[in-house]
Amino acid sequence: MRKNSLFLLGTVTGICLTLAFSGPQGSHLVAVAKAKVEGDIYSQLNLFGDVFERVRADYVEKPDDAQMIEGAINGMITSLDPHSRYMNDDAWHEMQETTRGEFGGLGIEVTMEDGLVKVVTPMDETPASKAGILSGDFISQIDEDNVQGLTLEQAVNKMKGPVDTKTKLTILRKGNDNPIYVTLTREIIHVKPVSYRTNGGDIGYIRVSSFSETTGDELKKAVADIAKQIPSQSLAGYVLDLRNNPGGLLDQAVTVSSTFLARGEVVSTRGRRPEETQRFSAHGGDLTKGKPLVVLINGGSASASEIVAGALHDHKRATLIGTRSFGKGSVQTIIPLGGGHGALALTTARYFTPSGRSIQAQGILPDIEILQDIPDDLKGRAELKGEASMRGHLSAEGAEQTGSQSYVPPAEKDDKALAAAYNVLRGVTINAGGSASTSASKSSVPN
Repeated sequence: MRKNSLFLLGTVTGICLTLAFSGPQGSHLVAVAKAKVEGDIYSQLNLFGDVFERVRADYVEKPDDAQMIEGAINGMITSLDPHSRYMNDDAWHEMQETTRGEFGGLGIEVTMEDGLVKVVTPMDETPASKAGILSGDFISQIDEDNVQGLTLEQAVNKMKGPVDTKTKLTILRKGNDNPIYVTLTREIIHVKPVSYRTNGGDIGYIRVSSFSETTGDELKKAVADIAKQIPSQSLAGYVLDLRNNPGGLLDQAVTVSSTFLARGEVVSTRGRRPEETQRFSAHGGDLTKGKPLVVLINGGSASASEIVAGALHDHKRATLIGTRSFGKGSVQTIIPLGGGHGALALTTARYFTPSGRSIQAQGILPDIEILQDIPDDLKGRAELKGEASMRGHLSAEGAEQTGSQSYVPPAEKDDKALAAAYNVLRGVTINAGGSASTSASKSSVPN
């Protein structure tokens, strides 16, 4: 694997010649083909140099050389897939702050789609979530400046700023004919990746909203605290809520999975070369001592969330309830470039669940599908299109799947998926559509 890197989550001609010829003649032809390919590459690099010098010499205003080079790098990297990107030194430091779980801003996870900033999910208890920004919203303007034409980093930087200052966003929402205007006050965003509570004195509910550096440790504390609050003989099980969790650090996905698994593989990653295959296994033992487990997922559950859901499902450790997950089955390695030049977030591998499934552009289908009741004013934006709809995405190994509901009701009483999870843990049979009926069995969750 590459040194000093952090996981975030031959030509056809040459092959044909190798198969068709053997001996010195074949070797010579292969060498000629390889030299031709390398010659083409150098010709293209010369073209880049010619264009760069022509722009420097003839553009109507004197251009910024560093800005042009950064733009060229951005164009090269973003042409690969939706998740690879170049970060200049400022953006790299900001990302390090984010993974440490504290930074300044509005509290939204975003990506770029069709030239606009797309909201993956608003973080809990942040200015964005309090203002009613929703997963799937598009941000078209920031302080009345158009987002079109900006890179993702440039747009994010415009949304950041000193604490207690305001910014105005123009939101485009599917199903709304007119733009939505919201004014938010920037805050220091303290990402609390794990929250928990007990329900009815017999179930431990744990929400994991992101996979930052502290997620694993905070999850272990949550499990220990729930065990103190509910005696083992009264504890029916746990609900692990991964809905609208956009992912994060791979090692934290392994740690979270390990909290509920006694042993076994959590995930494997496979790059271009077979020798780059890596396998990550559970460690530390099942801290919940085999108690029944339900995992909630939906269209906003992506990347590291899907690793956890896939591992727990393949090991028959959990029942999955909700809707199909996002389908981001690729790993990004953060490669620092040194010398104050920032870093690359480069897609270097696909990941596979313990059973060998690739989730890329397919997602994970729950054992029990539960669709939420959507309020009239939100109808038309209840689904995220998923990885398969993103331009330039890596292809799936099989039929691609798009579209899955991502709405989570703000009031627990309206949350049909959560109610279904509680019913399953209490031994109630869940019928099609989420309705419940009494069952004689104590629990239908696999141990």
